[in-house]
Amino acid sequence: MELEAAKEIGAALAIGLGAIGPGIGIGLIGSKAMEAMGRNPEVTSTIQTNMILGIAFAESIAIFSLVISLLVKFV
Repeated sequence: MELEAAKEIGAALAIGLGAIGPGIGIGLIGSKAMEAMGRNPEVTSTIQTNMILGIAFAESIAIFSLVISLLVKFV
């Protein structure tokens, strides 16, 4: 019984703490991209491309923590 409870808590902590960083990072990326586009609208296309790439890299960290969480829960 205690082992199952520990696995549940471990899985919850893995995804919970693993999603905080990417969430903050994506927010900062979007914020700074909007600020940059407001200052220099001519380069919106370049900024938008780089923003989407940065968001994809940040989101991959959250996906890694989801995989770790599922491994802890089911293995």
